[in-house]
Amino acid sequence: MKLRGTTLLGVLILGIFLLSAFHQTLYTPPTTPATELAVASDTLKKDPDTGLVIDDNLMMVKAQCTSCHSPKLISQNRFTRDGWRQKIRWMQANHNLWDLGDTEKVVLDYLEKYYAPSQSYSRRAPLTNIEWYPLKLK
Repeated sequence: MKLRGTTLLGVLILGIFLLSAFHQTLYTPPTTPATELAVASDTLKKDPDTGLVIDDNLMMVKAQCTSCHSPKLISQNRFTRDGWRQKIRWMQANHNLWDLGDTEKVVLDYLEKYYAPSQSYSRRAPLTNIEWYPLKLK
């Protein structure tokens, strides 16, 4: 019995669908502490209004930060605590951000906890121990 082209195509599509559905159970990539941290941060609950990580201090961050700009400016950046502090000082100097007073520590604690630089890489880890040599041009 011969399979028609459409039947063969249907079987092929079904096979691809099943492979993609069970890919995660068939292959689990090796994890390192850095990738485990990145996976853990991706699984944290997010505030539906802002997309920021839900935390006891989220309301303070929303009050201090999102009254002037989009929360995406927070979530798309990764700075150290000092880097976030410098951004706050820059906003105070250039965009009339008010003095945060005692709430600055709360805001910085939150930003450092959830929006600090990560060690996870989207492609591969940077190369190390490279011996550079001069190119000889002809």
